[in-house]
Amino acid sequence: CCSVLGVCCLLGPLLVTRGKSIMVRMNVLADALKSINNAEKRGKRQVLIRPCSKVIVRFLTVMMKHGYIGEFEIIDDHRAGKIVVNLTGRLNKCGVISPRFDLQLKDLEKWQNNLLPSRQFGYIVLTTSAGIMDHEEARRKHTGGKILGFFF
Repeated sequence: CCSVLGVCCLLGPLLVTRGKSIMVRMNVLADALKSINNAEKRGKRQVLIRPCSKVIVRFLTVMMKHGYIGEFEIIDDHRAGKIVVNLTGRLNKCGVISPRFDLQLKDLEKWQNNLLPSRQFGYIVLTTSAGIMDHEEARRKHTGGKILGFFF
């Protein structure tokens, strides 16, 4: 596991440093969406997400724009930050797609059929050169990108 000096080595999500082992967050977006999913299943009204990142904030903004979550508040604790999300009870499932596959406009229909339960509701979130947006906005702006996740 550790080198001869015992300084540091990385084993998957476990970081061993000077004899102590700590967990390392591999995908903060996946952790955040899993927390939201679990809180929604338990019927909670709010959920605390940490750490905060720009990608998480923009993903939540897309979800809020479509009414799947309520408002959220970013708390600056002079560390990694926290987000308090108000839940509405409308969200059925949200998740991340890893690895972040490239998505061209012509492949969008195929991904919609695979990920979303119906044509009427649900969104795929993409990161594009024009920012993070849902698949309908990407189609209107005629731009592809990398797939981040989905919610419905």
